[in-house]
Amino acid sequence: MPKRPADPVHCWLVWKKAHEAASDYLIRGIAQTGISDTDFRVLEVLLHKGPLPVNTIGPKVHLTPGSISVAVDRLLERGLVSRAESPGDRRVRVVALTKAGKDLIVPIFRKHATEIAKMFSNASLKELQILEALLKKAGKRAEALIAERKASQP
Repeated sequence: MPKRPADPVHCWLVWKKAHEAASDYLIRGIAQTGISDTDFRVLEVLLHKGPLPVNTIGPKVHLTPGSISVAVDRLLERGLVSRAESPGDRRVRVVALTKAGKDLIVPIFRKHATEIAKMFSNASLKELQILEALLKKAGKRAEALIAERKASQP
């Protein structure tokens, strides 16, 4: 049977289904660690980016300003993060991992990274490079289309 020709709509559906399956698999893995997906995202960004202003964390982990405030308060109560005034601007609150936060997130992230590697274990290095390039290309094009749409709106 001949293979069907490339079709952007079909590619989108395959991409969406793959993303949903991967997300479900990875979120269940995070849930098994005893922390929420939201807390994981905040702790992970602080692990990899270092201390950040509260208003910078929200967009990086796809949380609204209200949601990020609640998440930081929850992590603060658990002693997993600290929050302090920025030395350069007292209006800015900087959030950082505490030792307890780092001790919690490092093994959880290591397990998460292992689970991601398992998902891609049947892909070659070349296939991963191609996938990454295509996803970047699609993402940048979507961002450009968003900008064009905004610019054309009255």
